Amino acid sequence: MKHDQMRRFLRRLYAGIAAAVLMTGFTSIAAEVDMPETNVKTESFRRDLSGSAGSICGKVLGETKETIEAAHEAYLAQIEERKAEEEAKRLAEAQMASVPVSSADEELLAALIFCEAGNQPYEGQVAVGAVVMNRVRSASYPNTVREVIYQSGQFTPAMTGWLDSVLASGGYTDSARQAAQDALAGGNPVGECLYFSTGGYGMQIGDHYFH
Repeated sequence: MKHDQMRRFLRRLYAGIAAAVLMTGFTSIAAEVDMPETNVKTESFRRDLSGSAGSICGKVLGETKETIEAAHEAYLAQIEERKAEEEAKRLAEAQMASVPVSSADEELLAALIFCEAGNQPYEGQVAVGAVVMNRVRSASYPNTVREVIYQSGQFTPAMTGWLDSVLASGGYTDSARQAAQDALAGGNPVGECLYFSTGGYGMQIGDHYFH
């Protein structure tokens, strides 16, 4: 609901409450006040009735207005929170898009995913790719996919030569290739995790623990 719509809604609500409370006030007071005898002037009775009803109406409207204003403030705060979330998401997407990636990087990542998680659920395959991309964006690691994957002592398939064999033969699966594409596009089920292993601690997906 936009601000002008909210204002129109509040005006209608105030008017409806005022009418309802005013009628209730008149009914309640009429029931409690003795009907005027011949020695009570009608005009005086009307003034008393109007003043009492107005007091009740003002009190209820004041309390209702405070409640509605508080709800309105909460609504505006929610809008600001959503704006902040959207801006954070936009910045994250922009950061992902800033990582230079080539088709060779995609194939290399697919091969690594196949070697490390080819027998794991699809989410686990994307998670391995996400770890690589987290490292690319981290100041603690190289800033390219290739350098991260071939960094000394990091990924066993790269150290044993299995990765190069799979890459040369195109032996990775379609699932691994799709997982690589998803990870490169920002798919990330493990947050800021930079490591994974088949034991230890962290978020478990399939046989791997991510931390």
